[in-house]
Amino acid sequence: MAFDLEAGFDLDEPMEGESIACSGVCLTAYNISGRRFSADVSPETLSRTKLGSFSVGDSINMERALKLSDRLGGHLVSGHVDCMARVRSIEPVGDYTIFTFTLPEVHSKYIIEKGSVTIDGISLTVNSCAPGTFSVSIIPHTLKITTLGALKAGHGVNIEVDVIGKYIENLLVAGGRLPGADQNEQTNITQGFLAEHGFL
Repeated sequence: MAFDLEAGFDLDEPMEGESIACSGVCLTAYNISGRRFSADVSPETLSRTKLGSFSVGDSINMERALKLSDRLGGHLVSGHVDCMARVRSIEPVGDYTIFTFTLPEVHSKYIIEKGSVTIDGISLTVNSCAPGTFSVSIIPHTLKITTLGALKAGHGVNIEVDVIGKYIENLLVAGGRLPGADQNEQTNITQGFLAEHGFL
């Protein structure tokens, strides 16, 4: 399936084949002209994200790929969506808005309090979490300039968990062995090592 998209900013120095995050999904841009571009979306992407529910005229969050020379205002986001979550509740608290989401427990283990999570391409800090659920506190500016302000209870969102947690889990499951290492060859990466250096 092909999407024809229009950014809310100029695509200066356009490069055919560059990556542009669309509601948190990394898409490859082609036919770039001014603020418009096309992107092909695979069946895999349609099945794992909310892109398949978009209609002509819908607003989405959009961001070009990070340049290594830029300031990093959030955490590293790859645009590879892990799962979808649903809005459980939206609660105004003073000037802030608390969003609570539900998601598959298999993915909630990667979400930790005060850690980072990506919701529809927005890098956010986790307020609180429990198996199958988490909440974030949204400032007025973020609510105004992103699609979060249009969400209602029951709406689906794209979720990308912090990739560092997945790498750490993979190393622990592998018994501290690096990919391709000999079965008997061990590294110094253990739960004790990770805890000592602030990863656990």
